Amino acid sequence: MGRKTCPPYFMNDQQLLRYSRHILLDDIDIAGQEKFLAAHALIIGAGGLGSPVAMYLASAGVGRITLVDNDSVDLTNLQRQILHTSDRIGQAKVASGKTALAQINPDIQVAALAERADQARLGELIGAADVVIDCSDNFATRQAINSACVAHQVPLVSGAAIQFDGQLSVFDARDPSSPCYACLFPPDREFEEVACSTMGVFAPLVGIIGSMQAAEALKLIAGIGTSLSGFLLMLDARSMEWTRIGVARDASCPVCGQRSHS
Repeated sequence: MGRKTCPPYFMNDQQLLRYSRHILLDDIDIAGQEKFLAAHALIIGAGGLGSPVAMYLASAGVGRITLVDNDSVDLTNLQRQILHTSDRIGQAKVASGKTALAQINPDIQVAALAERADQARLGELIGAADVVIDCSDNFATRQAINSACVAHQVPLVSGAAIQFDGQLSVFDARDPSSPCYACLFPPDREFEEVACSTMGVFAPLVGIIGSMQAAEALKLIAGIGTSLSGFLLMLDARSMEWTRIGVARDASCPVCGQRSHS
């Protein structure tokens, strides 16, 4: 992915068969699939968004996945959090997720961290990742993740979903012209916190947004296509209408404003 030099990865016959439908794509081919296998993705949040993200990255062959979440599986989660099952109610979500991902793809490595990472811990985890996917559910955590991604120059795929409304963007600190999450949502501005437990969420909405987060993460890993960096996608699932708006970098942003333009 440019920021790190991954060791070469050579697929065996079973892997060539497993990932053959990716290899058939000219944009991915063997070289792109080997990048997936050599990559490390950090997923923060193993709930509604984190479920499809984790499942698609695992099925696509991302070689190392780290799941971070301090919550346990609850009956109310099962309406939308497809990583978990009824027989795993009460388990840590990351443990349940690790079980699910091993069933999808036993060849990858999954680290299950049942913790609520503070700023220092986020810096440690993000510094070791190739891409970060923010599937958290609160403003403070999103800001802390963004700050660490800017500090370590790791690309961030951010998603959110509540009721029938979803949003998605990429913040790529490797690109001096790219805005960060704080450019769009300043950390000193008041935002009303809303939660699925009080507001509700349309089950397929998290699948739509999470699947797109997985797609953006894979594109970043393989260096294919054009990412959503510099744009915010918003979905109204009632009408299935998408809105795409440009997001400019804020030179006075308290998080990324001092980053070099060179």
